[in-house]
Amino acid sequence: MLVELKAVSRVLAIHLAQMMTYLKLSGRHVGLLLNSHVLRVRDRIHRYVRELPG
Repeated sequence: MLVELKAVSRVLAIHLAQMMTYLKLSGRHVGLLLNSHVLRVRDRIHRYVRELPG
């Protein structure tokens, strides 16, 4: 699992693309993006899954 920490007002599409690139380059399939710049805990955690080949 890959964990990325951010402090942004909103998670944008560029952050998703960045996470998918990190997952691909590291050979991992699951990543968590933790954003510390929002009030609700529910909005802080974003889980991304890269599909397995084949």
